[in-house]
Amino acid sequence: MTNKLFKNCSISISLSVLGAMLLAACTSGGDSTQGNSYEGFEVKFLVGSALKEFCDRSAQQFNATKPKLDNGKAFYLKCEAKGSGDVVTEMTSLAQQLKAGTLQPDDAKFPTLLSVDGEIYHSQLLYQFSQIFPGQNYIPQITDAPLLASSPMVFMAPADVTAGLRKQQDLYKTLVTAKNHQEIDPSSPQLPINFVHTAPTRSNSGLQTLVAQFVSVSGKRPEQLTAADVQKYQTEIQKIQSKVTRYGISTNALATDMVKNGSFWASIGSVYESSVIQANSNLQPGQTRFEAIYPQATFTSNMRAILPSGTWVNADEKAAAQKVIEYLKTPQTQKIATELGLRPGVPGVELGAKFTPQFGVQPNVKYDSLRPPQPEVVAAMLKSWQEFAKRPSQVVVVVDSSGSMSGNKLPSVQNTLRNYIQTLGPKEQIAVIDFDSEIRTPVKVDSTTQGQARGLEFIGSLQADGGTRLYDSALEARNWLQQNLRKDAINAVVILTDGDDSESQINLDQLRQELEKSNFNSDKRIAFFTVGYGKEGEFNPEVLKQIAEFNGGYYRKGDPETISTLMADLQVEF
Repeated sequence: MTNKLFKNCSISISLSVLGAMLLAACTSGGDSTQGNSYEGFEVKFLVGSALKEFCDRSAQQFNATKPKLDNGKAFYLKCEAKGSGDVVTEMTSLAQQLKAGTLQPDDAKFPTLLSVDGEIYHSQLLYQFSQIFPGQNYIPQITDAPLLASSPMVFMAPADVTAGLRKQQDLYKTLVTAKNHQEIDPSSPQLPINFVHTAPTRSNSGLQTLVAQFVSVSGKRPEQLTAADVQKYQTEIQKIQSKVTRYGISTNALATDMVKNGSFWASIGSVYESSVIQANSNLQPGQTRFEAIYPQATFTSNMRAILPSGTWVNADEKAAAQKVIEYLKTPQTQKIATELGLRPGVPGVELGAKFTPQFGVQPNVKYDSLRPPQPEVVAAMLKSWQEFAKRPSQVVVVVDSSGSMSGNKLPSVQNTLRNYIQTLGPKEQIAVIDFDSEIRTPVKVDSTTQGQARGLEFIGSLQADGGTRLYDSALEARNWLQQNLRKDAINAVVILTDGDDSESQINLDQLRQELEKSNFNSDKRIAFFTVGYGKEGEFNPEVLKQIAEFNGGYYRKGDPETISTLMADLQVEF
């Protein structure tokens, strides 16, 4: 029997209905097996990101029992986590390849079990498979997939503004017009409304947020909405989106960043209840506790075990998957979910110690649980968001082209930048700067044919040579953005470097002082993201982390194998 081993990939496909609306970017997730140390065949479980830690911890305990089938065959569970949109995209791509005959049913790329973080993406998965394999019913209906855990969508906000927000009958309607928290409630501090949620093209919480906004402004149930309603109400959605500070692919990461960066970075977030619990679980001295606000109607984010009946799941794998599901639904395993802030999928399991106001949540809440819209309406919403409602972005991409980028580093960066430019949306603009001992003039790029041509010409001109003026180039990028600031847009800097600063005229402390003038307490609000490229030791990760955190961003490590995926994820932030 062929073991199903996941291989990293970077793909971009066009789905029959969603088309360019679901960005495919395969990201590596948690590996609960630590290699192939377990005996038998592999049962791969491809899960949405909200279920990642539950799956990893459960798999570790399950594999320790050395599970076997009734026929004596040994097997083990391996978890792989992606954004829920990426799960749908990958499975649809695999199904298309299977139908075309370019992929065999026993190919290692196929997972045995699936889960997405909510029922909208489950509905999308059903729709896509019905288009590829009409009448086959390879994906079980929503109610036929066992529930493993759930978490309601909530608004997350600092304690000093929650009293005013809770007075609102429908907060999204309020966000259409309100500009600051005192407009919402006179007792709230004089604080601008800065809103965050994940990207709906990649993340379940982002998609549920977008649908909930249409539900709010239209006054209709999700299942009653039509494509015509999307066009009718997209202007109101755009007004809500104009207050967005950051998009992203990780709901928990957004919630954690809200606590770390404070109210000027984001004063309201649309996240899972479990994200509030996790963010408040690691409060540092001086950090503000955030609280959950439960809407009168919201999505429950049901996370189910989806066992396909497709030809790629053989009899042994099906039997093993059923044993996995049975184990995940046991009370002892369900307690793992509650420890992580997820509500159990099995009745009778206690919520646990963290479901208290101390962690920002209420154990007993009542709300109207929303159902998914029609798949065609979801597709229309995503298209409207990308082309009309999404907040625009302007990003300066700073590329290190010093001598240390020779070898395979520069070509992989060039390929990555080419993909970045070719996937720019109509709301995105970038300026590209390369630096070594010199800092060159920014090249402006957008999604138009002419804009992309300028970008591709820039990529072809890159050559590895000279020193590393890292601090000077960071300041140059910030200064350019200040002079060309788009008031209606998310403005950010992304720095990609493989070396320590060697020739700058300013030092790190001077750079910090300058960046303070454009951080999220200022009216400039320019975010910084840094990528350390290559081997740590060749560059200083702590320095890159500091540069990013000066202005509300983050640092990531990349290399020639991972840089394309990393930059695709970064692009989602704005």
